Amino acid sequence: MREVVLVLAFAGAALLGYKLISEVPSLLHTPLMSGMNALSGITVVGAITTTGLAVATGSKLAGFLAVVLAMINVVGGFLVTDRMLRMFKSERGRSS
Repeated sequence: MREVVLVLAFAGAALLGYKLISEVPSLLHTPLMSGMNALSGITVVGAITTTGLAVATGSKLAGFLAVVLAMINVVGGFLVTDRMLRMFKSERGRSS
């Protein structure tokens, strides 16, 4: 029964993620990157939740890997956004 819940949670997260990403026009991708990275936090919450429900060792390892990869995505996205925003600061703002 838990395996079914885990598979359904994974499928739901995959479909939701695809839907969210496909709705963003390419011209708006860069300005909305920070917001999309915040939404990627939902993936982290889902991965933590499903890992907590996992019983088998293999499922726990897969869940741990999902949490690690999702956090890399979130942190990396915010680092890229920060770098992009620093490009638009004035020369006075860059010296500090």
